[in-house]
Amino acid sequence: MRLDRFLSEMNLGTRSQVKGYLRQGLVTVNGVPERSADRRIEETRDLVSFQGRLLRYRQYVYYMLNKPAGVVSATRDSQAKTVVELLGADYRGDLFPVGRLDKDTEGLLLLTNDGDLAHRLLSPSRHVDKVYQVKVAHSLSREDVACLEQGVDIGEEKDTLPAVVEVQEADQILLTIQEGKFHQVKRMLQAVDNQVLALKRIGFGGLRLDGELEPGAYRELREEEVTALQEAGKKRPDKRSL
Repeated sequence: MRLDRFLSEMNLGTRSQVKGYLRQGLVTVNGVPERSADRRIEETRDLVSFQGRLLRYRQYVYYMLNKPAGVVSATRDSQAKTVVELLGADYRGDLFPVGRLDKDTEGLLLLTNDGDLAHRLLSPSRHVDKVYQVKVAHSLSREDVACLEQGVDIGEEKDTLPAVVEVQEADQILLTIQEGKFHQVKRMLQAVDNQVLALKRIGFGGLRLDGELEPGAYRELREEEVTALQEAGKKRPDKRSL
C-alpha cells in the first residue's frame, strides 16, 4: 500500500494533508523518517508512526450505529447528514453502510469496509433476518397477522417472503423479514390496510441493537458479534423461504 493512502485511511487527513506531514518529517517507517508519499509499505508488518505515535492498521473494521431519524444511509449527500459523518474521528474513507434504512427510520445499521461480508449479508439467497419494531396506526387483527406471515402483495412480481409477527402492544409489533425491498415494511403494512407511524430496526443478521447506544451513537463490534454476522452470511435453507 502507498504510504499516503495508509495515512489517509488512518484518519490523519486527506492525501494532500498527509503529504504535508511527510514533507515536515512527522512520519517514520520502522523508526526511519520517511518523506516520500509513494513509498510502498506492508501495512500489517511495517511500523509506521506519526509524531511518535504508532499507527496500528486493521484491514477490516465493523461498527454498530444506532441511526437517528433525519440522517441518510449513504457515504455522501449534498443535502442531508450521512451515517458515516456520525463516526467522527473513527471515520476512514473506505467505510460504508451495509444496506440502508430510510431517512425517517431509526435503529441498527452496520458500518464496515468488509465488502465481501456486506455482499453476503445483503444477498437475497442468504435470507438474513432483519427485525423491526413497528408502531402502527391501529391494532392488527388475527387475519392481518396471518397475511403478513404468509406473504403479502406489495406490488412486486412476487409476494413478500413469509414474515414473523410478534404483537407487543395494541399499536406496536415486532416484524422479522428476510428481504430488503424499497420501503418494504411500510408497504407490507399498507397491504393489510394499516400504516407505519414509527419504525426502528433492532436486529440484523444475528446482531441486536445495543440498548446503551443513544440515537447517533456507535461502537465497534465485539469479536463474537462479527462471528455471528459471518455465520448469518452463510447460505442456508430457511423454512420461511420454502
